Amino acid sequence: MLVKIENYFDGDCWCARGIGEDIFTQGRTLDELHENVKEAVACHFGDTSEAITILTLSEVKLVDAKVSAS
Repeated sequence: MLVKIENYFDGDCWCARGIGEDIFTQGRTLDELHENVKEAVACHFGDTSEAITILTLSEVKLVDAKVSAS
């Protein structure tokens, strides 16, 4: 089973929400967030014999990015 999670920083803490699943959690650091995501996914799906893969999509802000002409 593939679970897609979107990660973003809200200005105070890191947040994660499920894409297509009713999952939400937060953490002060990315390490804490990833641990909380694993726990939230496990709680959401409960006991399952199916292997769970978590795909995280992160917001990336590029500052002064330059496009190369190739």
